[in-house]
Amino acid sequence: MTRILVIGDTHIPDRAEQIPSALIEYIDSGKPWDIVAFTGDFTEREILEWTYSLGREVYVVRGNMDYLPLPKSAIFNVGEIIFGIHHGDGVYPRGNIIKLSEIASRLGAHVLLTGHTHRDSVRMGVGNKALLLNPGSLTGVWGGEGGSYIPSLMVLNVNGSGVHVRTVRFVNNEIREIDSVAMWSNGVWRLA
Repeated sequence: MTRILVIGDTHIPDRAEQIPSALIEYIDSGKPWDIVAFTGDFTEREILEWTYSLGREVYVVRGNMDYLPLPKSAIFNVGEIIFGIHHGDGVYPRGNIIKLSEIASRLGAHVLLTGHTHRDSVRMGVGNKALLLNPGSLTGVWGGEGGSYIPSLMVLNVNGSGVHVRTVRFVNNEIREIDSVAMWSNGVWRLA
């Protein structure tokens, strides 16, 4: 089994001062993660450096608010499942399933990890050909269309053709977890 930490949209220091300590503790309890994916909008080099300290493999992309020399997208494999990462900017309206499905297809990704909306989500792409995952904002800050204002992240446990998605939210000073399971079979995803 491969454990993947998916985080993004910290916007430190322009919109937030810090990541909630409860989420830092949650992240630290899993170190070193097999893979860490950051979906963009660090806005500070210190957060980028911290991200590189979290896992054995780390993949990061540039968000629309980043002025760091980072790639616009990234790809990695876990077994036969191809993961793509893209911030999600340039997609209108934000989080549009059709446009995100097009990005997944262009990257050749079975799973697309994005940010930009500041709202966590587990959705299927067009024709269930891509699993679209957004960890939300690790600091819970506002975004261009509001956002959830709830700090969140995702932990993926990948085993064969299954992806267990745990969405972790920090609400009313406590950690809340929501679990979903997606199975990849014959070129399409289904939620179990």
